[in-house]
Amino acid sequence: MLPTWKRDWFSNIRGDLLAGLVVALALVPEAIAFSIIAGVDPKVGLYASFCIAVIIAFTGGRPGMISAATGAMALLMITLVREHGLEYLLAATLLTGVFQIIAGYLQLGSLMRFVSRSVVTGFVNALAILIFTAQLPELTNVTWHVYALTAAGLAIIYLFPYVPRIGHLLPSPLVTIVVLTAFTMLVGLDIRTVGDMGELPDTLPVFLWPDVPLNLETLMIILPYAIALAIVGLLESMMTATIVDDLTDTSSDKNRECKGQGIANIGSGLMGGMAGCAMIGQSVINVKSGGRGRLSTFAAGVFLLVMILVLDEWLTQIPMAALVAVMIMVSIGTFSWESLRDMKKHPLSTNIVMVSTVVFVVLTHNLAIGVAVGVLLAALFFANKVGHYMAVESSLSEDGTERTYRILGQVFFASSDKFTSAFDFKEAPERVIIDLTQAHFWDVTSVSALDKVVIKFRREGAEVKLIGMNDATATIVDRFGVHDKPDEVEKLLKGGH
Repeated sequence: MLPTWKRDWFSNIRGDLLAGLVVALALVPEAIAFSIIAGVDPKVGLYASFCIAVIIAFTGGRPGMISAATGAMALLMITLVREHGLEYLLAATLLTGVFQIIAGYLQLGSLMRFVSRSVVTGFVNALAILIFTAQLPELTNVTWHVYALTAAGLAIIYLFPYVPRIGHLLPSPLVTIVVLTAFTMLVGLDIRTVGDMGELPDTLPVFLWPDVPLNLETLMIILPYAIALAIVGLLESMMTATIVDDLTDTSSDKNRECKGQGIANIGSGLMGGMAGCAMIGQSVINVKSGGRGRLSTFAAGVFLLVMILVLDEWLTQIPMAALVAVMIMVSIGTFSWESLRDMKKHPLSTNIVMVSTVVFVVLTHNLAIGVAVGVLLAALFFANKVGHYMAVESSLSEDGTERTYRILGQVFFASSDKFTSAFDFKEAPERVIIDLTQAHFWDVTSVSALDKVVIKFRREGAEVKLIGMNDATATIVDRFGVHDKPDEVEKLLKGGH
């Protein structure tokens, strides 16, 4: 336990602190923007980002991943805030945390193994597109100075690492923010800055219990929002954890992450903050800036609070063009360019899943819908593919009185019709043997198909014998099958089956 604790916190102190500083600078306008989207005061998003980042550093299951207030969560809060106010949002945030903790104890984080690689790729590409399009308002109807600063910022980001001796000492995004801020202050350019996004808080967050009636009516109001927030928050966090796993070649504890997200959201709600989750953009910034451990996440939260309380005069001078350049870098680095090249060699079904995930996420701005569509399509394609690997072979005895059918492969809802159609019921030999040695029956639909075959042969006067069932198949057939239960067969026959 002690070596793990030291590795997560103190194995990369310099890199984690510098990366945390870069992330904190990028979090300020994001948190303010998400607060505006949700319809609450900017301090709600800023307090949430501080609380969630600090708490998740201790409780999360993915070192180096950044969690804070996010746009995906903010979009779900709009109606609740508009119709019922901030206090109900805080109550929903607390309930969201409770649901996420329960999800962790139910081991729901393990469900990520059912999300195919093509869905993850589509999710990543969609987020990269959303991150880029989110920067467009800052590049619309502006003077040429903004474009020049953004271009200069991108040049610094990509060229600074190649500067001899000092290129590897500081994260290039941090250098970009400092250089462009100093330049605009020195020249006195009249361009949009962080201070134009909204007023920064000037006090520490304090403990707040939501001022709402503790009754069933309140629960019914916040319950739908809390469920949606919990699902979207966990989904985005699990997907982001998978991406950071790939970037760092390490593994994460996704069930612990579920619990950690829940604890962090409860802490946020009690400190006057909105619900949040993992942020892929800031997590990528953190990793690319050298952050690897829990210290980077903790530092991001602490630096954020220090900056908005102590360095607010300097913080408000940061040009949005500098942050736009950083986020464009994140967008470019997040997008899986290999996926475009691989479309030529990947199966059509894989490409359809990936593209569908991208389209639905981008069109709806709802990560849950996009990923759900991708998972559903992947499952359907998989079922269809596996269904084709089922085959039925048959042979007739020399005297023509016994027909043996050998079933090969998986029999389930997608292959049940193929299974049934493989039998010749009109032949009606004296005996029919169905050999299931190399077959596996998976569901009620497949068992129903087996019943249908056996009963039809018996109607034609044949004696039917099943051989070679494995234990799993025998269990499901015994539980749901009716061909060996005379009373049930009689009911079926009377019902016209």
